[in-house]
Amino acid sequence: MAKPLRVLLDGTPLLGSRTGIGRYTAALSEELASNPEVDTRAVAFTLRGWRRLRHVLPHGVRARGMPVAARLLRMTWLRSDFPPVELFAGSTDVVHGTNFVLPGRFRAAGVVTIHDLAFFDHPAELAPSDRDLPELVRRGARRADVICTPTSAVADAVATRLDVDRDKIVVTPLGVNPAWFTARPPDDERRARLGLPDKYLLFAGAAGPRKGLDWLVRTHEAAPDLPDLVFAGPGPFPRTARSRQTGYLSDVDLRTVVAGASALVLPSRDEGFGLPVLEAMASDVPVVCTDIPALREVAGDCASLVPYGDVDGLAEALRTAVIDPHAVATSAARRAQAANFTWHTCAELTVGAYRLASGRH
Repeated sequence: MAKPLRVLLDGTPLLGSRTGIGRYTAALSEELASNPEVDTRAVAFTLRGWRRLRHVLPHGVRARGMPVAARLLRMTWLRSDFPPVELFAGSTDVVHGTNFVLPGRFRAAGVVTIHDLAFFDHPAELAPSDRDLPELVRRGARRADVICTPTSAVADAVATRLDVDRDKIVVTPLGVNPAWFTARPPDDERRARLGLPDKYLLFAGAAGPRKGLDWLVRTHEAAPDLPDLVFAGPGPFPRTARSRQTGYLSDVDLRTVVAGASALVLPSRDEGFGLPVLEAMASDVPVVCTDIPALREVAGDCASLVPYGDVDGLAEALRTAVIDPHAVATSAARRAQAANFTWHTCAELTVGAYRLASGRH
């Protein structure tokens, strides 16, 4: 029997409040922990917080620390592979950068997940600490043995814009936790605690310039017949007379808030995957989202797609969604679409990427 492939993945996204990439890293590490084909360890690139990593990893995944400021590591990895991650974490077969950046390495094969390329079109929207990200991603794409992307749409963009051989890219779609399929609307206690109205439209996710929130708010204010709007996630979000903000939610609270929505709306200018779309579908909630390649790929025929910036089109799609949100045919189609995406499959495809990168396929 072949020895397990030794994998070291970047667990830094597991520290702090988890949004999309943190949830991806958590679900992937949980699946890898139960996969006998790999021996998984995780490393955190942070001077102060790396000791917390062991407390957030699933059983079976060991923690390693790289007690160096992330800012300094990124500065050096822009120019070289020093310091190699093996210097702190020990020998490994594969290093996996889960969050755009491929760490420096010595002999290990390199795999990096590029979730989207939105920041290439709008670099001014990056936080000052991330202004080096476009060049880090370009360099990582050149140095990586394999690149993972969440959708074929992102894979095509990476191949074209970063001048990468398409055969070097493996699409590893994200998954839906089975708990979403049994999610139920909030009870009276939770509804009161979170300040939820009886009927509401929902945006779920972190605020950001590419999320289309200005467009959503303009649409909502121009359509007083629509239910109130709830923002669930880390802000800051726009404030209006008919909107509420829950702040960051636990997984349990988030599932109930999504399940209780009249419709979920994701009006993003750009997305690499759009996990809230599938989670809403699994919860039997209608979805209205932007007509962009990644969301078309993920939603299939089970969401209302609207051209970005179309106020009238978005308002009409939301009105239609809330009229009969649980019609039998559309409910079955939504749930079936969401069921096509599992974290087990994501992990299996990722292990395939590891084998390809290491030459053990």
